[in-house]
Amino acid sequence: MSAAEKPNLPSPLPADIDARKAATSAWHESLRDRICAAFEAIEDEAGDVHAARIGPLAAGRFVRTPWRRPSPDGAEAGGGVTAMMKGRVFEKVGVNVSAVHGRFAPEFAKAIPGADADPRFWASGISLVAHPQSPRVPAVHMNTRFIVTQKAWFGGGSDLTPSLPDAVDSATFHAALKAACDRFDPSWHPRFKAWCDDYFYLPHRKEARGVGGIFFDWLDTGDRDRDAAFARAVGEAFLGVYPGIVRRHFREGWSDDDRRRQLVRRGRYAEFNLLYDRGTQFGLKTDGNVEAILMSLPPLAAWP
Repeated sequence: MSAAEKPNLPSPLPADIDARKAATSAWHESLRDRICAAFEAIEDEAGDVHAARIGPLAAGRFVRTPWRRPSPDGAEAGGGVTAMMKGRVFEKVGVNVSAVHGRFAPEFAKAIPGADADPRFWASGISLVAHPQSPRVPAVHMNTRFIVTQKAWFGGGSDLTPSLPDAVDSATFHAALKAACDRFDPSWHPRFKAWCDDYFYLPHRKEARGVGGIFFDWLDTGDRDRDAAFARAVGEAFLGVYPGIVRRHFREGWSDDDRRRQLVRRGRYAEFNLLYDRGTQFGLKTDGNVEAILMSLPPLAAWP
């Protein structure tokens, strides 16, 4: 983002910003816990559904690994928890939460609203990426974040990346996100959907990463309660729609060609996250936890 493109966020920080930080971090942890429980329930339901192809596997369980972010002077500057699961439905799924603070590097601060004169920041987020075993089950991404400098804003979104496109899955997913947006502003869904289509695009391939969803950033309408409620609604919409899509397909078989198409699609996914993803760039440029930042990468991928 160039200096000319920086959004002009309207409102100064409220007096209760510390309470808002704490509430947002607690929400991210609560959503993480419910997502993990929902995904583990799917693992239990599946049994040895794919034993003939991938061998008998135990139902997956999330392993949570706390981490702390050191500051340049050696003091702690927040941290987070990486929750990872490998199972018989989900080949790899990560749900990360974090709350970190520090100072932006001078060259990075110039691109961040409110950080020009004061590079201090605080950021909390939840980030999820799921790579299923079956090519019939689409991969998915969801995140929401709250960033505070001398300004404060929400960002996030969710998008679906099928290996084998399915019109019903796509329609169901988009309908859930539209309903979440429409509760707040009917103009948001077409705007955030178009933003998602533009953002999750690989210009060097001249192709979209998947079938889209919504993407938003720098959300500061002046009504912070409403903005926070919208960010929560995005997380709730994801939790309400994606497990059903997984259950619709996880018992279906697949061919070797299906698997090959899945691995190639994962290669495109890796290219986007390493080359263009804002979250990856933000994490690496703020000395975040590298394993948590690169959690989104698939366990296996292929290039034709």
